[in-house]
This record gives sequence, C-alpha cells and structure tokens, in this order.
Amino acid sequence: MLESADLRFFAALTTEPSLAAAARALNVSAPAVSQRLAQIEGRLGLRLIERGRGRLVLTAEGEALLRRSDEILHRLAVLNEDMLAHRHQVSGPLRIIAPLGFGRIHVAPAVVSLTSSFPEITPDLVLSDDPYGAARADNWDIIVHIGQLADSSLTQKKLASNRRFLCASPAYLAHNGVPKHPGDLHSHSCGVIREDQADVTMWSVTGACGEHHSLRIRPAFASNDGEVIKSWAVAGMGIVQRSEWNVAAELADGRLDRVLESYALPDADIVAILNPRTLRSARVQETLDALTAHLSSVPWR
Repeated sequence: MLESADLRFFAALTTEPSLAAAARALNVSAPAVSQRLAQIEGRLGLRLIERGRGRLVLTAEGEALLRRSDEILHRLAVLNEDMLAHRHQVSGPLRIIAPLGFGRIHVAPAVVSLTSSFPEITPDLVLSDDPYGAARADNWDIIVHIGQLADSSLTQKKLASNRRFLCASPAYLAHNGVPKHPGDLHSHSCGVIREDQADVTMWSVTGACGEHHSLRIRPAFASNDGEVIKSWAVAGMGIVQRSEWNVAAELADGRLDRVLESYALPDADIVAILNPRTLRSARVQETLDALTAHLSSVPWR
C-alpha cells in the first residue's frame, strides 16, 4: 500500500535528471534513494523507473503513477489549505521561478515580506536564465517573467511596467559617433544577452510617426549573464539593449546614455504566470499581493 509520503518521494524523483541528482536534491545518500524506490516498487510489484547511466526514464507504470500522484497530492494540498483557511492561516510550499538578476534584486525582498506576514509558507525561489523554460516540470506555482509571452493560454497578472532601451557608454559614443537612425546600428559594435529562448539578434524599434524598423544584429559580443553585458557596455564595448529596471541607475549617474531616444523598443512588462493547479490557493494569492506591493511603485523609476 502506498502512502502520501511515498507519492511525494516519487514525484520529487521525477523532477531530477537522475537518481544521483535526486539524492542531492533530497539531501540523502544515493543508496538511500535507490533503496526506498526499490521498496515502493516491491510493494507494488511493478518497475517504475528504468535503471541506467543516462537520464532518468519512467516506465509506462511510472508515468501512470506520476499522473495519479500529481492529482492526489494536489487534492491533498487543496484540502489542507481549505482547512487552514477556516483557521485564517496561510501555509504550504511555494515555488517561484524568476530571472536571475531580477529575482535577486526584486523578487527575493518580496518573499521576505511575504514570510514575515505568513511564516507557515515555505518558499523555494528558483533563479534561472530561462524561467519559462525551467517550468516544464510543472513543479511551480508562480513564474516571474519579463517581456511578451507567446503562450497566452496561461493566466498572467501584470506586476509592473518596464521599458527597454538601447544604451552605450558616453566614451563609446564619443569615439564611434552617435547613431541617428536605426540603420546606423549596422556600423556599430552591438552586444546581446542570451537569457531565454527569444531571438535576441532581431532588434525592433518604432519611430515617433509609427514607422517600424526590424534589424538583424550581428553581435560583436554576447553572454548569458545580463550583468556581464551591462558591465561591458559601461566599459565602452558597444551598444546593448537592456530593460529599464536593469540600467536605470547607470543612466541616472551617467555611466550609460540612451541611444536612438526618439525610437521606442517593445515594452517588457513584468508579469506573473500562474500554474492553473494552484492559482486559487491562498498562498499564491498572498504572494501575488506581496509582489504587487513591492513592485507597484516601479522602484527603478
């Protein structure tokens, strides 16, 4: 007979690429993980995971157990929350996935505020250079995303406005000239950050009269870390496209100047994407309130 603890253990295994990785995530030894999995399989008389040196692969029976486990654990979580709601208590695990830099600077402080009000919430903040891609395992409650999202089937809530700017250091512009037209960018050194699955070499701007320009940039420098790209721009390496929240301080103190100010880039608003399985839970609603309270003043302005 299976118990809820067995279902949670098995569900946790399936979020990791291997049993060794699962052991590290669960903070136990690899033999302990293998032994407990073998005990569950022995009680069921079924093989749930294929043993091998590659990625963890579920058998057909393992896939079926995972589907049912997710459903049962979700219902248990909802039941617990419903009971706690009668006591006016908000609790439970909360997994937020957010971009690396924005998560550190803006999401983490909001979590502090949240847990000070609701200490029974257990937060797990995952910082990723591709937060939307990191959510494929479905083991999440809220994704904080920056920019437009192609998949509109998921429930989204706008948290704050955020513009994008082209910018470069005063030294770079003094040495290489100031672009007057989007087409001038082809003769400049431009850098990109490969932080998600977007086509980062296609830059689009709109003029004051509504004329649209799309340019394919050949990057002179690139990185998967936004802070590196920004520091290179400050150091005079070239022109970069960055979010307002990320470069507001550098623009204010003169380390960076805006380029092509009369042209607008597509906005990159900060949004919360909600998991349909937990979006109505009290802990998720309180988290949205905490994020909104922290970001509603648009602190980077």
